[in-house]
Amino acid sequence: MTSLTAKQLKDYDDYGYVAPINVLTLDEAEEIKKEIEHIEKKWPDELVGLGRNNIHYISPVFDKICHNFKILDAVESIIGKDILVGGTTLFIKDSDNKGFVSWHQDAKYIGFEPYNWVTAWLAITDANEENGCMRMWSGSHKEKVKDHKDTYDKNNLLTRGQTVQNVPIEKTTPNVLKAGQLSLHHPMIVHGSGPNKSNQRRIGFVIQSYIGTNVDQVIGKVYVQQARGKDTFKYHEHAKRPVELMNKNDMILKNKANEELSKIFYKDAKKTGKY
Repeated sequence: MTSLTAKQLKDYDDYGYVAPINVLTLDEAEEIKKEIEHIEKKWPDELVGLGRNNIHYISPVFDKICHNFKILDAVESIIGKDILVGGTTLFIKDSDNKGFVSWHQDAKYIGFEPYNWVTAWLAITDANEENGCMRMWSGSHKEKVKDHKDTYDKNNLLTRGQTVQNVPIEKTTPNVLKAGQLSLHHPMIVHGSGPNKSNQRRIGFVIQSYIGTNVDQVIGKVYVQQARGKDTFKYHEHAKRPVELMNKNDMILKNKANEELSKIFYKDAKKTGKY
């Protein structure tokens, strides 16, 4: 077992996140990057817009990440042994790009309750302050869900550009990760990230989120995979794991899952965005 240490668990409780957690080698991270580039070259529209979500349904490479024992051991330390994969997202910031992620709380719009879940952010490339790594408002997970303003900023990588305003920047911390390293963060922590000012792509793969089997989707419908343990609650429809890249039936599943995800993200919104 590669469970979190007592110090790491205290960090998560105190600050709302824990990082870095070593998961992949540099070679393994590079292979994942090549998988993305292969898909982009052969199926150029597949990862665009809403298609950035749930790549693990069409790619055995990304499916394997979701079921990585090192990640699951760490996740189990936080939410227990019965674990479901609730969805994934690719966050790609191209070089010298204005794309950013506004300050937000995952708990505000994802619809998973109770909060026995955790978001895993895996660096496929280095993530640092120059290329727009996450910044975390440490301790903000201990407060209530905050008001978010929908901005629909064209450069905002979030669906509605949902934004927590008046965040005290001096209380935030950069979440610097090397390629292959992971961070885990609480549903309630306020976090965001700036634009990529470097000359290299910044790629993050986010399992959003690992949920305990006791967690329901209170806004809409979500597909899940059993990652560990047993699902005795059966709140969600279970999906099969892919056996080959871009299988026709798997692509249909991904599209269905993304349609349902869009309904969740845009519930009660005045309009929809490109994600």
